[in-house]
Amino acid sequence: MSRLRVPALLALASILTLALCGSALAAKRPAQQLYVSLGDSYASGYQPTAVGVGANTTNGFAYQLPAAAKKRGYRLKLVNFGCGGSTTTSILLTVGCPPASLGIGGTAYPTTTQAVAANAFVKANRARIALITISISGNDVTACGRGVADPIACVSDAVASIKANVTTLATGLRRAAGPKVKIVGITYPDVILGDYLTGNPSLATLSVTAFKSLINPALQASYGAGRASFVDVTAATGAYGSMDESTDLAPYGPIPTPVAKVCQLTYFCEFGDIHARTGGYGLIADLVAQTLPRKRG
Repeated sequence: MSRLRVPALLALASILTLALCGSALAAKRPAQQLYVSLGDSYASGYQPTAVGVGANTTNGFAYQLPAAAKKRGYRLKLVNFGCGGSTTTSILLTVGCPPASLGIGGTAYPTTTQAVAANAFVKANRARIALITISISGNDVTACGRGVADPIACVSDAVASIKANVTTLATGLRRAAGPKVKIVGITYPDVILGDYLTGNPSLATLSVTAFKSLINPALQASYGAGRASFVDVTAATGAYGSMDESTDLAPYGPIPTPVAKVCQLTYFCEFGDIHARTGGYGLIADLVAQTLPRKRG
């Protein structure tokens, strides 16, 4: 064999080896699937920068979830229908979403409602969808924490609408997705615990009762009607802990541990804003990812 041909043969062998290795790695890499997000400003990733000032960001839980799901063997591409300001009524009945309220890179639906647009997309792509999340109902009850004579009665009235609307939303998505797609509904951190710092500890305590006895049971039942999982973010962020246990948190000093946790995970104590900090959204993303069955490989 000519010496001149040896380098060429070695180069060819190297190329073939790399190609085979690349094919093997591609075979091990999970196929990309779609992740569909619906909901309000938690879904669109809103964060404040000052009192009354803020914008949607890619720090929201929906944007962090693909990375969290990767640890469980998933490769997800986000399709975000979330719209800041949505309620359980508007997600079903209001046509369109203002561009500034859509999540970054979000899917617009100028001629239909968020629910109808999402259902149509899910039905058309069900074979490619691995996960659907829903974040809705926070705006239905927010007013009950501000200047209402009987906050619990206010929440009770709101919960009746929440239960009916979320049941409609969840069952519609299940019909569109079919029986196998994972659907996860979430609730929220109890930000009203932060009112402990404004001299209103009774409202802070009542808010825990509202979440634990009214809002979250209604959401869990409604998502269950659509055979969806429910993630109790309120419990996971420490709201049900003892108010007699304290944590030293600057600049507030010793405060009840549940209050300290909501200050650390959200902007309520700093700006009076209900939205999560990046770490708070990350916690929600991790909680949702943990509901996904781990893929082998």
